[in-house]
Amino acid sequence: MGEIGGPEFRAQFWERPLETLNKREWEALCDGCGQCCLHKVEDADTGEVYHTNVACKLLDLKTARCSSYADRRSFVPDCMRLTARNTGSLEWLPDTCAYRLRAAGEPLPGWHYLISGDREAVHLAGVSIVGRVVSETVAGPLEQHIIWPEGMEGWDIESEGNPWDVA
Repeated sequence: MGEIGGPEFRAQFWERPLETLNKREWEALCDGCGQCCLHKVEDADTGEVYHTNVACKLLDLKTARCSSYADRRSFVPDCMRLTARNTGSLEWLPDTCAYRLRAAGEPLPGWHYLISGDREAVHLAGVSIVGRVVSETVAGPLEQHIIWPEGMEGWDIESEGNPWDVA
């Protein structure tokens, strides 16, 4: 099982409803994939949201972690804050997202560090952005970086392979 312990964490807190988690438990639920920190492009006519391989300037591309998490909104004012109320309705969150899974009452995947005990498992499973994205500081136009074909939002990484492997 996972490496989280201490009085601020209840036993198997990740199985509890999101709205019952304390702040530390909420933050610990993140699997560290970095996918939520990728820019999206919305079609102005259809409202369709397309994913890109362009990361927020604060995302450390080697660890998939925010380089200034506590102060991120000072640098990126429109950084989306995930809450128990909004995670179930944010369709751009990946199907593998722990917050999205738990909002739907689903269990965490076996590679999640709270289950596997290994924070590197998210990278080994091919779920994280490590080695697959570029920073917005060098990317250029986002439209040139769209990577998710229509229908990809239902992609099952465990049975269908790694959607980040683009040729």
